[in-house]
Amino acid sequence: MVDEAKGLDSQVFSVIERIRAKGGSIKKGINEVTKVLERGQAKLVVYASDVSPKEITMHIPLLSKDKNVPCIAVSSKVELGKACGMGIGTSAIAIVSPGEEAHSMDELITKIKNL
Repeated sequence: MVDEAKGLDSQVFSVIERIRAKGGSIKKGINEVTKVLERGQAKLVVYASDVSPKEITMHIPLLSKDKNVPCIAVSSKVELGKACGMGIGTSAIAIVSPGEEAHSMDELITKIKNL
């Protein structure tokens, strides 16, 4: 369930922005993402592939697979942070509740699974 975005970056960022704008719940940062994954609360995990050192995010795809949560890598931590409404980049985010954008998230998850 872990895939590179392969051209889905803009769609992933768009879905994250809409979820944030319409009352969804998004956890930001490696520690928060790890916590919600371990607790079984994450619905979708997105992490940046340009994080250095790579060891920071290496456990995220493995934990996502273990918990059966869709996970996708995007190219830029700065863009991921912007999509979440942050002024700085973030290494990873987890969508806990999509709010009114559940259908958009479901469409994205279907595309991720079909990669």
